[in-house]
Amino acid sequence: MKAQVEQVKMCVGGEWVNRKNKIDVYNPQNNELIASVPAASKEDMLRAIEEAKEGVEIAAEMPVHERISILNRAANLLAERKEEFAQTIAQEGSKTIREAAGEVTRAIETLRISAEEARRIKGETISFDQRLGSENRVGYYYRFPIGLIAAITPFNDPLNLVAHKVGPAVASGNALIVKPASVTPLSALKLAGLMEEAGLPKKVLSVITGRGSEIGDLLIEHEDIQMISFTGGYETGHEISTKTGVKKLGMELGSNSPAIILKDANLEKAVSSTVSGAFAAAGQNCIGVQRIYVEREVYDEFKTEFIKRTEQYVTGDKLSPVTDMGPLITEKEAIRVENWVDDALDKGAHLLCGGKRKGAFYAPTVIEQLPEHSILASEEVFGPVVILYAVDDFDEAIQKSNDVDYGLQAGIFTQNLEHAFKAIHKIKVGGIMINDSSDYRIDAMPFGGVKKSGIGREGIEYAINEMTEPKVVCFNLA
Repeated sequence: MKAQVEQVKMCVGGEWVNRKNKIDVYNPQNNELIASVPAASKEDMLRAIEEAKEGVEIAAEMPVHERISILNRAANLLAERKEEFAQTIAQEGSKTIREAAGEVTRAIETLRISAEEARRIKGETISFDQRLGSENRVGYYYRFPIGLIAAITPFNDPLNLVAHKVGPAVASGNALIVKPASVTPLSALKLAGLMEEAGLPKKVLSVITGRGSEIGDLLIEHEDIQMISFTGGYETGHEISTKTGVKKLGMELGSNSPAIILKDANLEKAVSSTVSGAFAAAGQNCIGVQRIYVEREVYDEFKTEFIKRTEQYVTGDKLSPVTDMGPLITEKEAIRVENWVDDALDKGAHLLCGGKRKGAFYAPTVIEQLPEHSILASEEVFGPVVILYAVDDFDEAIQKSNDVDYGLQAGIFTQNLEHAFKAIHKIKVGGIMINDSSDYRIDAMPFGGVKKSGIGREGIEYAINEMTEPKVVCFNLA
């Protein structure tokens, strides 16, 4: 007998509703149908926006202690259900069960940090008497919630990236409509249910499952949406920015992240860190390592150890605790990565290992001698592919690191403080990791990039700053 597919409802203004039209959710490992969610219509989105307009008032009037309590309760509930949420992440997405458990741990931390930062939303007094004639004026500014935020989230971190929108929005007294990726909507819906159980008032949060082609433009263009918080690809981000009108934008748009290995580096640590940084989450990671620049004196040694470690990477069943890497999110994405690699090889690149596809699985792949006119050299592969380059010196490594249109994060391995600080000042990125790969982040730090990597910063305190505005108050005591 065929197993019954779970029918999951979406959250519209705090009400859980179903729809006849569906979006099927598949496990990318075996293409098994695991659930169906509503395919929201424009009418559903309009209803969510209308409900959220009331949610704006409700959220703004919530006292800070209540926001703190809700977020802490949500974090505690998530901790109690860690295994359940990890199973959902691993089933609907690309992550192994170990990676999924790590994501749940991060989401718990994201909610707890949000609770802490809710109490730290402060203003400052202003010395109005600095101006001649204003001796009798005193005042200050405080931060107020921006209102209704539209959050559009990707598939690669289907829980924590939603928490990075929901946590700061609730902490700062805003209402929120979340549009999760259609291929991984289940984690976002489970988080919405958990927030409701934790006491979040109805209408403050909606999670709308639907196709971007149907409801996306309505969400981003609607005049009652005050801010768009988007995590995804540059092309979609660019399209959103041309359609929104006068709205606040927060965008994290990916990268083509470099790592630099200098001849004085601890090579064992550099290999371990960059292999993990390249292939975690099947390379579907905005800060994953894509380009590695190695000083020529240690290039061969580094390459040998890097290939050895890569070939030890275990690819297979996501739910097995020994698996290091699962499939890409769809077979279509795996085929795209395969085509990009084949294009590079046709243009003269040298394949060191990997380069094989089976369904949605693509083997961890290492390439060298990549021509500059290859798409892999300049764009974000978002797959398990890394390119090795030998460079003559540190200056060449910096120049080549900057020679793309992205700038999210970078890593450098060196024991030389002078070189470390030169990299800090010269590499054009939003974050630089010393003796770590680009694939390092804590949820409390400002996170974002320059150039085509985005606008603004996430990380709880910094997201709250984006989601609030300063209001000046001045008393004339004369």
